[in-house]
Amino acid sequence: MSKITFNNSNNIFFQSLKKAVESYFSENQLKKTGNWKLYTKTVILIPSAITIYILLLTIHLPVIIALALCMLLGLMLACIGFNIMHDACHGSYSDKKWMNNLLGLTLNAIGGNAFFWKQKHNIIHHTYTNIEGADDDIAQSKLLRQSPTQKWMPIHKYQHVYLTLAYSLTLFMWVSIRDFQKYFTKKIHNTTLHQMDKKEHIMFWTSKVLYVFFYILLPILTVGPLAWFIGYATMGITTGILISYVFQLAHAVEGPEFDSVGIEDKMIETEWAVHQIKTTANFAPRNKVLSWLLGGLNFQVEHHLFPRISHIHYPALSLIVRQHCVQHGLPYHCFNRVSTAISSHVRTMKKLGRNPYIA
Repeated sequence: MSKITFNNSNNIFFQSLKKAVESYFSENQLKKTGNWKLYTKTVILIPSAITIYILLLTIHLPVIIALALCMLLGLMLACIGFNIMHDACHGSYSDKKWMNNLLGLTLNAIGGNAFFWKQKHNIIHHTYTNIEGADDDIAQSKLLRQSPTQKWMPIHKYQHVYLTLAYSLTLFMWVSIRDFQKYFTKKIHNTTLHQMDKKEHIMFWTSKVLYVFFYILLPILTVGPLAWFIGYATMGITTGILISYVFQLAHAVEGPEFDSVGIEDKMIETEWAVHQIKTTANFAPRNKVLSWLLGGLNFQVEHHLFPRISHIHYPALSLIVRQHCVQHGLPYHCFNRVSTAISSHVRTMKKLGRNPYIA
């Protein structure tokens, strides 16, 4: 991948913001990592997912109830990813490294791989946000055109129509194809992966085998192939749609900017933190139930600026960030409601789906 740098020579905004954030934690005598609020989520979400799984395999339930539980299991898996895995893989769940590493493996339990995710998300996406040619999050599927500089295809004219259908395939593609592409090519998009050691190779194959056993073989043996297929599809579709929309509402909406990089090195003329401000949006910040379920991922502006701080602090930090954006003449993209953010996303995808070669 070509080299991308940011003009951090005059990073007045971020220096001032960091000082204010440090003062907040110091004055309130708070740790930047999780506390009982996050730990409570852990002891609710993980046992809930396990309980639903066991119920589905051991009790003969009416079809409607079984499907509802499969959808609920899909929701629980997404929430485990949003709340526990996400903080743990960012190193913000606990100040103990072993705890972060252990709980980061909840991603492997869901079907993904923490080793790949930390590089794809923590390093690539968080550094090169919305930069087409670098940010893998806007280059995962040719079915979707998520940046003005991406290649246009005629099918993109209808992407705002089939958007949810495409998102429903996210988990299946991630678990069964993309992880293996990364493993065998040793690349994420245009970036070479860090070398996997023996432990990571063992972890990759062990978790994939366990996924096949617990999500495919055991359910088939227990409830039969047809019931398994319907239940597995329902669960996976639910998880895929949820995780896709949550992450897309942060960047592929009206307001956030896009950039691109080709084969030549590129200098972004703003400091890194300003780039994050300009390419990211929040949604439904006052919806406490949603914030609880999404692990604070509706506060993506704060998360992109301070990924090593636990999401439980983002509502308080958002006041500080918003104030600094006003002081420095920077935008603070925020949609007050989920419905407003989704509508904006659909309009953005419809606009990106138009033929760029026709005036």
